[in-house]
Amino acid sequence: MSSRIILIGPPGAGKGTQAARLAAALDIPAISTGDIFRANVKGETELGKLAKRYMDAGEYVPDEVTNSMVADRLSQDDAVNGFLLDGYPRTAAQVSELDRILAEQDVEIEHVVELTADTDEVVARLLARAQKEGRSDDNEDVIRHRLDVYAEQTQPLTDIYRDRGLLRQVDGLGEVSDITERILDVIR
Repeated sequence: MSSRIILIGPPGAGKGTQAARLAAALDIPAISTGDIFRANVKGETELGKLAKRYMDAGEYVPDEVTNSMVADRLSQDDAVNGFLLDGYPRTAAQVSELDRILAEQDVEIEHVVELTADTDEVVARLLARAQKEGRSDDNEDVIRHRLDVYAEQTQPLTDIYRDRGLLRQVDGLGEVSDITERILDVIR
């Protein structure tokens, strides 16, 4: 069974954990833009060198560089029978580019899973993680701002995928294994 899935959700909703579990359960690669950036920078690819210039300057990597890296990653053999995207697309323009990339491969996204979580619960989770990892810059105001930015930027994406009938919302709070089962249930 092929699966082409986008996983979205606010910071602290457990996307990374669920992406790894779903990839293993479905035997598809979990593809995060952060991992793609790191692999290209470490491998000193042309795209990696270009991305590193922006990252070193503390700037966002432009869409065209990100899109090229994603297109390259989705063309690799392990992604032929499906993939799970985590962290991409982030904008309506990236949705259009992803549509174009997949149309060239004659495939489509099958499911968009949005992990939902109560804001106060996510704030508590991120504050605990910040304390554990020694992230003194992650205070409640910063975290709430990140969640506001996420909501603002993600709403257009959820609207696009809801209109296409692909959006599945799953409660991202609870036991890790229960959340994984909830996600698998909605995509089966």
